[in-house]
Amino acid sequence: MNRNSVYQLSARQILLLAFASALIAVGATALIYNYGRIFVAKSGADVTLAEQAPPQGITDPSQVSDEQNSIEVYRAISPGVAFINTTSYQQDFWGDVQEGKGNGSGSVIDADGNILTNFHVIDGAQKLTVSFGGDKVYPAKVVGGDPDTDLAVIKIDPPPGMTIVPLGDSDKLVVGQKVLAIGNPFGLDRTLTTGVISGLQRPIRARNDRPIDAAIQTDASINPGNSGGPLLDKYGKMIGINSQILSPAGGSVGVGFAVPVNIAKRIVPQLIQYGEVRRPKLGAATISAAEVNNRGYRLPIENGLVIQRVEPGTTASNAGLRGLSQAVNGGIALGDIITAIDGEKMNDLDDLYRYLDKKQIGQTAQFEVYRGGKIVTIPVKLLGTAPSVRSTRRFE
Repeated sequence: MNRNSVYQLSARQILLLAFASALIAVGATALIYNYGRIFVAKSGADVTLAEQAPPQGITDPSQVSDEQNSIEVYRAISPGVAFINTTSYQQDFWGDVQEGKGNGSGSVIDADGNILTNFHVIDGAQKLTVSFGGDKVYPAKVVGGDPDTDLAVIKIDPPPGMTIVPLGDSDKLVVGQKVLAIGNPFGLDRTLTTGVISGLQRPIRARNDRPIDAAIQTDASINPGNSGGPLLDKYGKMIGINSQILSPAGGSVGVGFAVPVNIAKRIVPQLIQYGEVRRPKLGAATISAAEVNNRGYRLPIENGLVIQRVEPGTTASNAGLRGLSQAVNGGIALGDIITAIDGEKMNDLDDLYRYLDKKQIGQTAQFEVYRGGKIVTIPVKLLGTAPSVRSTRRFE
């Protein structure tokens, strides 16, 4: 089957202060509800996203029927769901230009016109347009993309009164709760499907084979064209970004996957600020010890990441980590085997990806390394330098 992908005051002064505070509170509440702007907390260059208030127009779900709740969520949120059209151009052998077209979905996440979608929706596109129903079409540009999490941000010049899709909290989800998906399957704009969360913590992979942890599984129908659209809870908050389906025939069979919105909260600020995600890189080619042992070689330990080669100027080389080398007798001398980082076991490259994805450049990690017959702990400052030379082995 295929997987399609935070002095003394007088009484009069106290009253004035209270009145001013009330005005500020009312103004802040209006801003949250009407504009749904990104919550920004700056610390140096840091920008963060936070959970947002529910949209207006959605009654407390416990006070209305399930049908009415679906109607209200769709009515409130669908104007903020973008229909993304992509165009790419390729020259064939004869010099003729071939035009390719595609489409997907996205969610308006702020009043600046930033739209969250999947990376695979916009990957390779030379032209992007966005519509929200009707005949009006907006040209769009790519702000940034992250193939590792299959997330991207595009931007349009925002028209007045844009509907913002508010962000929820994917860490609070439970299996069985109602979800709604809005998207543009097969070019049918702003289609609503409903279902439940079928599973949590599902491991899926981006198209570049990187693991995307803790994906949300749902039986709400997701089809080609739904990619990048919001998966919503009954309060109208986005809790996931629809990304993949598991299907033998390319259509929905009730097994869809969404990237948790909390991953987007971590990724999107960097995409807006830098156009990319700046992650720490180890700068070493590695292979799992289990794989080496399974090939018939005898390593001194069963599990870990065998360092094959270290690139100069990287995290690994600056920390003094060692790769394979030539022994005096002409054979291969074993270097370091990473067994754990900050207490997290490192059994394969996916474990390393997951760990580094959650860390920031400049942080120090404690590497537990098998070296010279014993386990040693090495403090390692995480850098962002990527290897300059590609190997037949995967680098991180």
